[in-house]
Amino acid sequence: MSRRRIHGTLAALTGLLLAALLPPSHPAAAAAPSPTYRNPVTAGTVDTFPDPTMIRGKDGYWYAYGTQNPVFQSKGESGERMLPILRSPDMTHWEYAGQVFTPETQPAWHDGSRLWAPDIRYTNGHYNLFYSVPGKDTVGVATAPTPTGPWHDEGAVMPADSGCATGDIDEAQFTDVGGQPYLYWGSYDTICVAKMNGDRTRIEGPVTEVAQGRRMEGGFVVHRGGHYYLFYSDAGCCDGAFSGYQVKVGRATSPTGPFTDDQGVDLMAPTSKGGVVVAGDGKWIGPGHNALQTDLSGQDWLVYHAIPAEHPDLDPVPGIDRTLSTRPMLVDRLDWINGWPVVRAGAGPSEGDQQAPVTTWSAGGTFNDGSLSGWRAEGGGDWATATDQDSGGYVTHRTTSSDPAYLVTAAAAPAQVRAEADLRVTSAGSAAGLVIAGKGPDNQVVAWLDRDRQALVTDVRVKGVSMGERSTPLPSGFQWGAWRNVSAEVRGTRLTVEISADRLHDPVAVQQRTLPAAAVHAGSVGVAARGAGAQADNVGAARLYTPVTTRVPAPATGAELPAYSDEFTGDTLSPQWSWVRGPATGAGLGGGTLSWPTQNAELYLDTNTASVLTRPAPQGDFIVETKLHLANGPGNQQAGLVLYGNDDRYFKLVHSVLPLSHTDGKVTHVTEFGKEGARPTTTPPTAVAYGPMFGGPAADTLWLRLSYHHDTSGAEHEVRAASSTDGKHWTWTGAWTLPAEQALRIGLVSMNTAGATAQFDYVRTYRTARP
Repeated sequence: MSRRRIHGTLAALTGLLLAALLPPSHPAAAAAPSPTYRNPVTAGTVDTFPDPTMIRGKDGYWYAYGTQNPVFQSKGESGERMLPILRSPDMTHWEYAGQVFTPETQPAWHDGSRLWAPDIRYTNGHYNLFYSVPGKDTVGVATAPTPTGPWHDEGAVMPADSGCATGDIDEAQFTDVGGQPYLYWGSYDTICVAKMNGDRTRIEGPVTEVAQGRRMEGGFVVHRGGHYYLFYSDAGCCDGAFSGYQVKVGRATSPTGPFTDDQGVDLMAPTSKGGVVVAGDGKWIGPGHNALQTDLSGQDWLVYHAIPAEHPDLDPVPGIDRTLSTRPMLVDRLDWINGWPVVRAGAGPSEGDQQAPVTTWSAGGTFNDGSLSGWRAEGGGDWATATDQDSGGYVTHRTTSSDPAYLVTAAAAPAQVRAEADLRVTSAGSAAGLVIAGKGPDNQVVAWLDRDRQALVTDVRVKGVSMGERSTPLPSGFQWGAWRNVSAEVRGTRLTVEISADRLHDPVAVQQRTLPAAAVHAGSVGVAARGAGAQADNVGAARLYTPVTTRVPAPATGAELPAYSDEFTGDTLSPQWSWVRGPATGAGLGGGTLSWPTQNAELYLDTNTASVLTRPAPQGDFIVETKLHLANGPGNQQAGLVLYGNDDRYFKLVHSVLPLSHTDGKVTHVTEFGKEGARPTTTPPTAVAYGPMFGGPAADTLWLRLSYHHDTSGAEHEVRAASSTDGKHWTWTGAWTLPAEQALRIGLVSMNTAGATAQFDYVRTYRTARP
């Protein structure tokens, strides 16, 4: 696979700045859909956009927010934008829309800190933008009436000592069913959670550690199918072509855990974890720090940054004493397979043209043109359009009668449908509802926000007969005067309705019911009203997405290659093996294993003192596997496989025992997959660099695999890694690449610090099976 070349030039800076100053226009109700898109979606708009988060504003646009970075470097701007903002009509074509703070407006309490890792939420009629202040080791929050401001800073969300044994950054807010808000945060090894106050401006109550792992950070939580999913990243975010960042996930039945990965391993366990959502593939490096977004069909999309192999590093930035990585924003389809999320069914970051998110409705509109063209009233009532600063145009019902009235589309939406509306109820005695499958008031489904009943109420009518109302209580303190998103999905005969503030998978109420077959049909979508306090915006429906249910195949072993394998029988090594700096003291065969005490020696950057046991590798694609037992030692031991070119050019997959920060000398056992090689893109170029990524759970006995592919078009070695704790179920992580400047040899290592003994049962090499 060859590296991806990023195309596109930035628009004129003058135009970008004007776009930031002018008030936003509003997307048309039926803008032409974009059938395909390419990553990175920010190409041609900004150079870099780390740690992205996204929301759909009440004006119908999508908005994205990123970490402070030099986003216009290619246009000659050496400085940074503080939490830059982008705006898009379709999630894939973006324009610059401003920044949260400027040097003149940055709050004094920041003491000039750079600002990182924003998280955006809609809260009771305004937007809350959470952000990290690393110079103060805390999280701040700013509020605004629109997604682009003006921003009012509300100060630090947590006290100076938050109670979390971690870096107090990389936050994400989440609201549970019932309305209780939480804040997740943490960086460099620990993620914590605490409840928040009703305004979502301060944490309160006890702080709970929910995840721990080597360089674990960037938590983001969603609620789906009865589980809470904690997405996070581990390894390292920001080391150019050597960034091992990847997105992983655990799930729980409570927002405070315990969270476990897809193998049942607790995210607090002292080991690396499975649940890989997306990992680097050599073209896109270090994908991570994600958010989620849902298109109009109900399909989820992972929003994240990644580093392009062709341009991994930015130019030096004045005042910053390290090289910043180029981290544009990517958007890729997120599939839920057997209850676990994975990008593109496991295919990883996309390259080339992809099917775009659904961002236009089959029927519906935003009312931003100020007219009711394409809509018809049913059941009486007086409907009119109005405007406000945030939502632009919306529709309001002006009749005080308690009899229901409907405003529905002339066009029909499909039977298998996802519909939604932003609703608010501004006066007592009123109710607003979302209509689907409409064939007149006697044949339709309505999901009501009923203010008098303080409930979500669904009513299904077939031929004038109600199939029975279902009521789900809404949280006490529910802000009826603020916009609430009501979404309804019909899959088969199953109706699912969710009430949320901002479509970010944190509904405060969920109702499911089975519809009679006669109620499942194509029909209008629209809004229902009782009383004069019902208002609606962004009302529409699209064909419900078709879920992907099968993962793409992982690399598989074909025929074994005996000439490149060894079962370690007998009492002497095969002559195919040779030592670099050996033989290692204490290494020897016995009982069908190679036993090798860990050495007080390194194979790392300019310290190359460890022994390496190597043998030739076959031509073409292959998979090499070993079974390793590493007895516990005092820490800082590692042993496993290498594909070895020389001391400064290799790939390594080892069971590694590493310290955890903030834990008073505790260690964690990780499956570490790293590469070492030249990093020529830095200023000045780096002769030798090393970068790790972390695979699945480690165990005393661990199976390790390296899958090798020679990329002839890119003249690269490409290697992917997997691990298993039972020899049957494998966790595959990402891929590393190095220039194919020399042949690689299969090798073993046992090193770092004395005190443990590695036992290798075998080395088996297989031809890679073809799909």
